[in-house]
Amino acid sequence: MAARFHLQLGDITSINVEAIVNSSDATLLDGGPVHTAVHGAAGPGLKEECAAMEGCPVGEARITAAHDLGAGHIIHTVPPTWNWGTPIEAQALANCYRNSLELAASHQIRSLAFPSIGSGLQPQIPLEKAAPIAVAAILDFLNTHILPEQVVLVCFDVPTYQAYQRALKEAQP
Repeated sequence: MAARFHLQLGDITSINVEAIVNSSDATLLDGGPVHTAVHGAAGPGLKEECAAMEGCPVGEARITAAHDLGAGHIIHTVPPTWNWGTPIEAQALANCYRNSLELAASHQIRSLAFPSIGSGLQPQIPLEKAAPIAVAAILDFLNTHILPEQVVLVCFDVPTYQAYQRALKEAQP
């Protein structure tokens, strides 16, 4: 499983994959640092395509073209607002990963890159909560599906990378 899933430090907009995941708000037109970077790299065509969609509920996923990005597609997902870290909030975050993976598989996407969904702005999901949820959701999906063949979780800074390293180490026997 480790060969299909790995962590990488860097900028998600420059990763060589077939699709990247964008963490967005329910309108698909606003969001935090990842959203801003993805829309900036993809160009104005992405905003136009997102504006034509009817948004996306929390925990679900939608797919668009990647426009000026090197990837072929962008999968947009909406993280929950993190108030108290309830089981409902944790489930909604896990659904962001599962539904994005399901959408990628249904579109025959072989390689996919995720950011740390929902951990970039206030009320951000604490990394010590977000990382184990993300790792578990990705590993569970990969255990029962052939596609995507490769999943990269791209961490934008060292503390995020370290949090995901710990979560991955704890998740593997």
